Amino acid sequence: MDSAQTESPQDQALRRYHERREAFDRDGYVIFENILSEEETAAIRAALAPWMNRTGRNDFEGLSTNRVYALLAKSPVFADLAAHPLAMAFVEGELGTSCLLSACLAINLHPGESVQPWHHDDSHIDMPRPRKACGVSAFWAIDAMTETNGATEILPGSHLWPEDDIPGAVAAEHFADRNRRDAGDDPGARPDAMKVVMPAGSLMLAKGTLWHRGGANRSDAPRLIITPQYCAGWARPLENMSLAVPPAIARGLPARARELLGYSIHEPFMGYVDGAHPRRVLEN
Repeated sequence: MDSAQTESPQDQALRRYHERREAFDRDGYVIFENILSEEETAAIRAALAPWMNRTGRNDFEGLSTNRVYALLAKSPVFADLAAHPLAMAFVEGELGTSCLLSACLAINLHPGESVQPWHHDDSHIDMPRPRKACGVSAFWAIDAMTETNGATEILPGSHLWPEDDIPGAVAAEHFADRNRRDAGDDPGARPDAMKVVMPAGSLMLAKGTLWHRGGANRSDAPRLIITPQYCAGWARPLENMSLAVPPAIARGLPARARELLGYSIHEPFMGYVDGAHPRRVLEN
């Protein structure tokens, strides 16, 4: 029997991490195709179905996009995805084992959706660039990402750039503007942009400092991804996970998922509750 077939998921993930770490550091992202099975993507679709009635509120979220937040409160299937061994190998390698889940959401782009503004996912960490990434984002393709259906666009190597602003970058007006733009309108077009084309079930991992955006959907079908986003254990998550995922639900999740939600400690004692480890909150 091939030795790779006898590896545990954790050992296989660590091997892939070590094989691709140099590329991750150089380019700011890595792609792994066909990680999830058709059965796993079908389970994710079924878990999302009751929640897919919320659309974006502005140009950043996308007015022709479904966004579903607080996914770990919706179904345990998302806890398994957030704590997937392959994602965690890269997240822990970059951020340490005290890392936290900063956000976990579904993004479903409908036909006619326009491009997002350029942004990087740890921009809420107010530290000058260039710097070490304070976050890592996972992009799970539940639908295939194609040249025409709004595949995420990235600027390879941009995690090393000093720029904290580029043409077409996100600005305050993108969170207030409710004017629907045409899918062909692209104020941030760049020749160095790369579309992340990959089959359904694939995974891209990107450093929090990598400039990227959602693409325009010029196809006739939606494009669905799940994006768990992680931050260093000392950073404040984008979503308040202790409120987004109530303790009654958190108690039933796997141990690593609970730790990612904040039932954990960043050494020596950041995150304590009433002087004790926060996991004791769930034990009471």
